[in-house]
Parts: sequence; structure tokens; C-alpha cells
Amino acid sequence: MDGRKFIRSFGYAFCGIVTACKEQNFKSHIISAVIVLIAGFFTGLSRIEWFIVLILIALIFALEMMNTAIERVVDLASPNIHPLAKQAKDIAAGAVLVFAVFSAIIGLLIFLPKWF
Repeated sequence: MDGRKFIRSFGYAFCGIVTACKEQNFKSHIISAVIVLIAGFFTGLSRIEWFIVLILIALIFALEMMNTAIERVVDLASPNIHPLAKQAKDIAAGAVLVFAVFSAIIGLLIFLPKWF
């Protein structure tokens, strides 16, 4: 294995993260994550609850990045408006929404019993 290529791959990944952080939807996920982390700190989550919360945050970030990548590839492959391109982008965005909704439900199941 070439060590230089391996190290460079981390640089490319970091550039991808920075690019994703500039996206409006990704920023909203960051804000939501910060709110959840602050709430978790003040709520006193157990170790397993922290594990669940952190996994959900990581997965929503990763899924949003995959959605953004799909949107970019579709835009590159189909610069003109096409029904299939729209469907691909809508389905990818829908996947993020489904995961976000279920993450919120899991969050409520974790936080509400501690608050009430």
C-alpha cells in the first residue's frame, strides 16, 4: 500500500466534509446536533443513550452527505431537467427525511422519560 496515497485520501475526505458543511441542509443538521448534545449533557444521559444519540447524529450526517453527492452526480449526468433525475434526487432527499423523522422519535423516547 502506498502511504502517500493513503494520507492523501484523508485530505480528499476532509475536503468532502468541508464542502458538505457549506450546504444549507447540512448546516441545519449541525444545529440540531448541537442542540441535542447540549440537551443530552444537561439531561444526564446514560452511556448507552449517548451511544445511540451519537450513532444517530453520525448517520444523519453521513446520509446527508450521500444525498448531496447523489444530487451533484445527477446534476452532472443530467444538466437538463429530466423526470428520472428529479426522482433520483427526491428519493435521496426522502431517505434523509425518513431517517431524520425516526431519529427524532428515538430522541423523544430517550429524552421525554427523563424530563417528565
